[in-house]
Amino acid sequence: MIARDEARCIQRCLRSAAPYVDRMLVLDTGSRDDTVALAQACGAEIQHMEWPGSFALARNKALVLANADWNLILDADEWIVSGGECLRETVHQTAGLGTIRVESSCGGAANPGVGVDWLTRWLPRGVRYIGAVHEQPESALPRHRMALVVGHDGYEPDAMVAKKGRNQALLQAMLVQAGGDDAYLLFQLGKDFEAYGELEEAANLYLRSLGAARPIANSRTSLIVRTLHCLGKSGRLQKALAMAGDFLAELADSPDYFFTVGDLCLDAAVACPQDAAAEWLPMAKAAWERCLEIGERAEQDGSVLGRGSYLAAHNLSVVHGGLGEAGEAARYLQMSGHMRAAADGFSARPN
Repeated sequence: MIARDEARCIQRCLRSAAPYVDRMLVLDTGSRDDTVALAQACGAEIQHMEWPGSFALARNKALVLANADWNLILDADEWIVSGGECLRETVHQTAGLGTIRVESSCGGAANPGVGVDWLTRWLPRGVRYIGAVHEQPESALPRHRMALVVGHDGYEPDAMVAKKGRNQALLQAMLVQAGGDDAYLLFQLGKDFEAYGELEEAANLYLRSLGAARPIANSRTSLIVRTLHCLGKSGRLQKALAMAGDFLAELADSPDYFFTVGDLCLDAAVACPQDAAAEWLPMAKAAWERCLEIGERAEQDGSVLGRGSYLAAHNLSVVHGGLGEAGEAARYLQMSGHMRAAADGFSARPN
């Protein structure tokens, strides 16, 4: 782990990892709070490094100091939820790099949500990172998904305020260095703008990412969905609706896509009330019904839990209620409640 000023959460992370690892190493890059003392109290080895201006350089220094055959990489605002037992099994059974499921709580109490990303965090000796920010392990070795589930609360509103501006300058510098046409960097920069409500700029960056000469691969569904959302919410609803149709065949099994299409149709119903009952509300209902048909797809990188179940059912309840269809509204509301209670995807909320 690399860390700085993580007194709020570092013990939660280290205590969750301790049962499954031989050593815990924290590379502190200049903490001014109790991060170091708290980590030492958990049994972690502490090393120090002046912040080098690059997350990859800091992570690579930590890997050198660890000098281990296998390395689990965690951030202080993460914690192991389940599957820690798989680490030792993987050492003996699998070669290559391991990708783990990271569940990120976001939106705060007013608008809670959980997003799922599959991130490469299990590294054999010798693998190193590249990239000043949103760094990635560089290796030709195969990647495999592991049973490890990690929670993350670094996208909660309070945490995001503290991070504002931290990544944009690094990403923009990397983008310039890459010639301005790197799909991955454009996507990450767009996510940063979106996180702070700058949706018009986010949409522009996403469109550039979609049009890059070398397209993004692993996060393409998330890129498309985010593009449609940001276009719709930044005054370009008609463009979003037109684009949505272009991806219907490609994203036929994505609840995130259909959930977003439903949102766009609902916005169109509000913008054009004369066409709402005949056109836009039936299309919104069809999209959210398709979400329920598909179900949850947490294996899809960048998915948001609930869009294939209780969130879609809740939206259907609202639409039926608005149309005066009280029976259907009540049915979907009850369905949403049952689905929400049964959901097992909210392990990302802190214990």
